[in-house]
Amino acid sequence: MAEGERKLANGRERIEFSTEPARYRHWKLSVDGDIATLLMDVDENGGLFEGYQLKLNSYDLGVDIELADALQRLRFEHPGVKVLVLRSAKNRVFCAGANIRMLAGSSHAHKVNFCKFTNETRNAFEDASQFSGLPTICVINGTAAGGGYELALAADHIILVDDGSASVALPEVPLLAVLPGTGGLTRLTDKRKVRRDRADVFCTTEEGVKGKRAVEWRLVDETAASTRLESVIAERAREFAERSPRIANGAGIILRPLERRRVADAIEYDHVSVAFDRAERLASIILRGAESPAPATTEEMVALGASFWPLKLARELDDAILDIRNNEFEVAAILFKSSGAIKNVLAYDAFLEQHREHWLGREIRLLWRRVLKRLDMTSRTLVALVEPGSCFAGTLAEIVFAADRSYMFIDEREGDNREPAQLAVAECNFGLYPMANGLTRLQTRFLADPEDVERARKKLGETIDAEESQELGLVTFALDDIDWNDEIRVFLEERRSFSPDSLTGLEANLRFGGPETMESKIFARLSAWQNWIFQRPNAVGEEGALRRYGTGQKPAFDPRRV
Repeated sequence: MAEGERKLANGRERIEFSTEPARYRHWKLSVDGDIATLLMDVDENGGLFEGYQLKLNSYDLGVDIELADALQRLRFEHPGVKVLVLRSAKNRVFCAGANIRMLAGSSHAHKVNFCKFTNETRNAFEDASQFSGLPTICVINGTAAGGGYELALAADHIILVDDGSASVALPEVPLLAVLPGTGGLTRLTDKRKVRRDRADVFCTTEEGVKGKRAVEWRLVDETAASTRLESVIAERAREFAERSPRIANGAGIILRPLERRRVADAIEYDHVSVAFDRAERLASIILRGAESPAPATTEEMVALGASFWPLKLARELDDAILDIRNNEFEVAAILFKSSGAIKNVLAYDAFLEQHREHWLGREIRLLWRRVLKRLDMTSRTLVALVEPGSCFAGTLAEIVFAADRSYMFIDEREGDNREPAQLAVAECNFGLYPMANGLTRLQTRFLADPEDVERARKKLGETIDAEESQELGLVTFALDDIDWNDEIRVFLEERRSFSPDSLTGLEANLRFGGPETMESKIFARLSAWQNWIFQRPNAVGEEGALRRYGTGQKPAFDPRRV
């Protein structure tokens, strides 16, 4: 990438989300049979930006990017691993949490996106345990504070060394005037079921909780004396490995680096194209369907490895979404388009459905679930344009159902010999890809009329034209050639005229109707906490807690409740 393409308009380096173990600065991953160990050993001088040091295993977005990559590689490259042991390589400290100097000096947008990615990474640990049979044991050998304890909370089992000094703490309220917003409070109450009064004491106590009380209050699962720690870890790892349902046939695949070509206003992947119209504040993403037919056997799928079309497309789309989120703050709307043969998309979905018990097929579909959730959580207006030659079918149709607005072209364009716009649903649209609220996108769409989900299901195996898609409620509007350009232009102009803040709130509220889950609570509270508390002078003002932390000066708070 040329130097000019690496820099953003504000002079900041573009944040890259693609990495690999050879480039890690903060984590060490090792595998011994069916047990993997991930050591947190943060390089103090390896911060993503200048102006702070990552002392005491404190972390920034760069640390979490590596962590997310390590977990992804365990799922795809090491399918025989049945338990992950997460621990610190530093003496008497597990993790001091998110780096305070980084938070104090970051833009509001970066703080929010950092917290969002951190949430998604913590959720991925629980996803791996629930759906891939890959549980995590977290070993706390010293201080686990703030985001460090939140990382531990994502594990299935927490072991705290009982040495008189090791502790767990969520000290954000007394120290920083903010909150443990990457799932901390929610996991305390919803996952570990800590009593409300004890949680109140815990979250307002700077020094945290140790030993026997930490177990009694359900903050950790067990303690172990320093002399017995290694034997307890080995014993628990063996117990979890023996209970794991993870079954893998043969070796894993290598997640090779994505091939990506970037110029000033575009990014080109093998199956994804991204174009930026900066004057109109638009990003257009085109997804290309498979050019070759689906393989005949799982052996062929494994042999294709990271180049297997559904896997490569998911990784490329994920990278594109993260790039827009974190580097393109001026983009108001993302337009999704597709091109290719619907029959090929459905053939790959049918292949993965047929081989849903195969470890790689399962992991690919679980990856798509996470990528689609990432899309749901992206604070941009999402628009799907279903045009002639589109291949929004099965898995790719989920993008249409995820959109805030969807437009479908009626019949053919004059002079265009491509197939008229069509949609198609597959079995995967009816349970495989739930949102954070636990419902599918179609169930969320049809909360008032659940029978409409069944109407759509009756169309399995068929292609659905624009007018029928609108009648079934699968798209917002079906438009002909006369209205297409004007309707979409007016909509996008209107969208750009609205406050980005109010649109973020509107879209986030409307995307998650229906029941609450722990996951939906985490993200809803993240929006409220980070978008409000992180802007209050009590936290980020010149006399606020984040600014004055470590200076010897006490923060000055505006005492009024708002």
